[in-house]
Amino acid sequence: MNQREAETSGALDDIRVLDLTGQLGQYATKVLADLGADVIRVEPPSGSPARVQPPFYGDEPDENRSLDFWYFNTNKRSVTLNLRSEDGQELLRRLLASADVLVESFMPEEARELLPPEEELRELNPGLIHCSVTGFGTWGPHADYVASDLVGLAMSGVLTLAGYPDRAPTMLPVNQTYTSAGIQAAQGILAALLHRDRTGHGQNVEVSMQEALSLSQETAMQFWDMRREIRKRTGDTRLLPGVGTYECADGHVYMMVGVPGFGAPWPVLAGWMDEEGMAGDLLEDEWQTLLNQTDMRNLTALMTQPEELQKLMVRYAHVNEVLSAFLATKRKQELYEEGQRRRLLIGPVNSPKDLLENAQLNARSWYQSVEHPELGESVTYPGPPFRHTETEWAIRRRPPLLGEHTVEILQGELGLTPDQITALMGAGVI
Repeated sequence: MNQREAETSGALDDIRVLDLTGQLGQYATKVLADLGADVIRVEPPSGSPARVQPPFYGDEPDENRSLDFWYFNTNKRSVTLNLRSEDGQELLRRLLASADVLVESFMPEEARELLPPEEELRELNPGLIHCSVTGFGTWGPHADYVASDLVGLAMSGVLTLAGYPDRAPTMLPVNQTYTSAGIQAAQGILAALLHRDRTGHGQNVEVSMQEALSLSQETAMQFWDMRREIRKRTGDTRLLPGVGTYECADGHVYMMVGVPGFGAPWPVLAGWMDEEGMAGDLLEDEWQTLLNQTDMRNLTALMTQPEELQKLMVRYAHVNEVLSAFLATKRKQELYEEGQRRRLLIGPVNSPKDLLENAQLNARSWYQSVEHPELGESVTYPGPPFRHTETEWAIRRRPPLLGEHTVEILQGELGLTPDQITALMGAGVI
């Protein structure tokens, strides 16, 4: 343990977690590890498939250089165990006996093969919290269906909202189903820990990826409740001028002007454009009357009057033309900051480079520099999802190399002898 590890007290520094997850579920254990829990990642001797997810550090494919794996496995230790061997099963039971939480993402049938029966788990460790993260849950007609991130997006209903109306749905990036399931799993585990603290009893926490992401359908449910319409993909269609994605001098911004309850109304934006000499004819009474009436309520009221709606959309097209010419002269950061000053909802569409250089994130020291001794350098990581005043969130150690802590844990904590360790290595158990 280095000095930083010794000085930092985490909210969960008395909790031990066994992590038997793949890509699905590993964000849950990252949350726990970054809050101070001792998370032991149990992997097969060949390594978790999560270790070979691109991109790779330095563009060199290797089980210890996956940037995706790095991010999701900070603060964890790695032990290798062949759970399909008797010795591997025995060592797993010994680890389970001292654990507070078990998190796994096995298919239900695989879980029955590789984990002790639930009754045995309860006898072995009555206070154990067993969290299962699967595609569709551990029971039901789809329980044994294989579920990738894409399947989760489709089966949750979210995929149907992504993309353009005249094309196939567009896949959301960066495994959002896996992360959404991980967030729900972490919340469920923390609630179960509170219950165990009061009662002394552990319990099962079950997370379905499909159910977790179904919560992210935005306003699709309200569309049906309020309008009896199934929400459809809109792409970059602009129902209202000033609402949607627009090009600017150095990229794009997203705007929400004229939506009731969201910032300043359209006349404020028109006034800014006039200050810059780019309002065109929008200050004339005809257009001011239109802009003062430009909001989603009025547009919705015209949905049952297609002829009037079409006339309105033609007029909106002119407003968009004048607005687009104004935005094209401004950089996105200027639009964002000046928009904030005027209470206009304008947000920059940031690239990774923009985020790395973001003044707010850097002023708050959000990015974390983590030493990688095996590389001889430090690597910059994204920072905390939340901050505690008393129990610091921190990256205390870089993600583990494959099997890096096997001897440390089996010999130092379970009491195996060097000869036993050597025999287990020779048998392919570790």
